[in-house]
Amino acid sequence: MILCECGEFVEEDSIFVDYIKTSANPSSRTVGHQKCGIIFNFIDEKPKIYSSRKKLKSIAALFAEKKNLDGGTVGKFLLEVDRLKSCGKFSDYEILCLAFMRLNCNSDTTIKNQIHVYGGKKCLNI
Repeated sequence: MILCECGEFVEEDSIFVDYIKTSANPSSRTVGHQKCGIIFNFIDEKPKIYSSRKKLKSIAALFAEKKNLDGGTVGKFLLEVDRLKSCGKFSDYEILCLAFMRLNCNSDTTIKNQIHVYGGKKCLNI
């Protein structure tokens, strides 16, 4: 799952393949988001995404829905997202990953799916 700059999660059925010039290769294979047309460059460093509090909450709600979190857990997740956003020093990606990891640190479940964000970073398994 990829978090696009447009605020939506990009899944396998909504991507296209493209070739772009990167620092590693003049023709590197990559993917893009069909809806908004953004092409992801996972090789070179890209700017981090910093959304408004309202936009981030809607992204977090979509993320919680995709992870099949129940009602009580969704509330805790959104509260954690709000706390991390108040710090003011984390990108959207970092906030979602940290909130999800903190939520799962207290349970016995393992994060099976990793979230990828524009820039190629990964959320670590716990």
